[in-house]
Amino acid sequence: MKRFNYLLVIGLLATSLFSSCSSDDDNNADPGIITPGSTTLTGVISSSVTLTKDKVWTLEGFVYVTGSNTTLTIQPGTKIISKRANAGVLVITRGAKIQARGTAAEPIVFTSGETTPAPGDLGGVVVAGSAPGNGNHAQMEGVSDANYNKFGGSVENDNSGALQYIRIEYAGKTANPNDEVNGLSMYGVGSGTTVDHIEVLRGLDDAFEFFGGSFNAKYLIAYACADDDFDFDDGYHGNLQYLISIKDPNFTDTKTGGDVSNNLEWDNVGSGKDYNLTPKTHARISNLTAIGNNGTASDVRANYGYGARFRRGAEFEIANSVFVGNQLASFYIESNEGAAAYNSGTSVFKNNTVYSVDAGGPLKIGSDVTTVTGFDLAKMETLATALSKLTSAAGAGLTDPFNIANANVMPTAGSALLTAGTSFAGNFTTANGFDNVTYRGALGTTNWATGWTLYK
Repeated sequence: MKRFNYLLVIGLLATSLFSSCSSDDDNNADPGIITPGSTTLTGVISSSVTLTKDKVWTLEGFVYVTGSNTTLTIQPGTKIISKRANAGVLVITRGAKIQARGTAAEPIVFTSGETTPAPGDLGGVVVAGSAPGNGNHAQMEGVSDANYNKFGGSVENDNSGALQYIRIEYAGKTANPNDEVNGLSMYGVGSGTTVDHIEVLRGLDDAFEFFGGSFNAKYLIAYACADDDFDFDDGYHGNLQYLISIKDPNFTDTKTGGDVSNNLEWDNVGSGKDYNLTPKTHARISNLTAIGNNGTASDVRANYGYGARFRRGAEFEIANSVFVGNQLASFYIESNEGAAAYNSGTSVFKNNTVYSVDAGGPLKIGSDVTTVTGFDLAKMETLATALSKLTSAAGAGLTDPFNIANANVMPTAGSALLTAGTSFAGNFTTANGFDNVTYRGALGTTNWATGWTLYK
């Protein structure tokens, strides 16, 4: 009986404190909105709460949102910061949801809380769902707690919520040696999830990495991040349109062992595993603008990589895009399985414009491609339907793509990207969510990145 009374009193006190936190907020008049009792978020969130825009919220260490009935809602205009000493990682675990719907006028911003921001001040944002993958990873990278690091399942249309108009700055928490958290990591996230208008800038590792899952996305920007800008693994098989990838010529990944920094990197599985595991990594991308360092990097130049690097059995479809100034080839295939998929038409590279600094040219085949009969550089280029090979970066007609202090990848009025021709046949149809536009690259005559993004 005494124990019952004790628990009841504690419960009433907790309810009172939670309610007082909400009622004291003049900008939070809706009694249905429940906010956390502290602006510092740490540990486990197991009941639905809302982060309101009138406060600055702090992520401290790993923050796990967990439970099938738990939703983390983040209001437009909300700012969430992280300090370097215990960089925050927001993890939406499998079964929970996030509703982070910013607007162009009021984006949601995850950023550094330091006076002098630097990559790695923030951990990153991680979302896990129940959509299929191929089992390459048994748990999330960088998330060591076995209670919260599982992902994937059999629900293609699984819904993890919404991520819209979000900026993620200075991410890249180092969890273990050579194991950093990315800006935005999506693990087994299903097609019921809404993903659009997200920028990751100044990240210490990958900007975006997708492990399995089937969600689709539009309007994604990776700006001045150290490692790969868009990294696809574990059987990710979604449709993506309007992507921007811009490399800083003096900031790249320092890891060794051939792990160069690419605009795009595809892997079906990790090294030493069965490259034919299904579902295959098979992203479809239309209207990408991928900007390399254009040969201007200094001491870190050797770590700059490819425009699009296809490894370890990955399949791909890229159309209506432009690759400019890539240090190595713009289009690189390096496994027999990947070459066979491209040779057979399962993988597609069409209606693209390319220019790389590599003396060997913008297309390259890895030395380990040895078993695909008749497949060589000439065949690789023949299969790249409507390929435009430029002789200089200027030939793309982009406004100011290599000005890393304030890059501008809008096509100029006379840019060939506006008239080179596009194709939305095959899998690039409106039925698959693609807009049928007339220009190559992420931008045409209207700049959808204005207002909610930063280039710094």
